[in-house]
Formats: sequence, C-alpha cells, structure tokens
Amino acid sequence: MRLKKTSGREIIKILCNKFGFYTLRQSGSHVCLAKDTPKGKIGTVVPLHKEVKIGTLKNVLRLAKISEEEFCEFL
Repeated sequence: MRLKKTSGREIIKILCNKFGFYTLRQSGSHVCLAKDTPKGKIGTVVPLHKEVKIGTLKNVLRLAKISEEEFCEFL
C-alpha cells in the first residue's frame, strides 16, 4: 500500500493511538508531537490541514522515525 493524502487530524490520531506519541504543543496550525524512547525523545510536527501532501507526510514520518510501510497499515 502506498501513502495517500491524509488530513492532519487523522495523522495525529494514528501517531498518538498506534505509535505512542503525545501532543506537546500547538503553534497556529501546526501540532508538535513527541515520544519518549530508551534512546531519548523523538519529535515531529504535523500541520493541521485538510489534506497533507505526500511529501510533507514523508517528512513527518522521517522525523518520527516511522517507515511508510508501518504507517500505511493504519490508513
């Protein structure tokens, strides 16, 4: 399965419920998420847009250290 355009709210829901992230803060239309791991804290920023472009989603996942395949399981 390939990545598809998804809403920011849906991305946040998947990252929080399935990958253990939590909301740190929100600045305008961007939400900062974080996750504590044994190696330290991982963070990413998700824009709250109706449609997040695929390139932007790839960057969100890269920062979150999640593979596209893992994320696609929950789309």
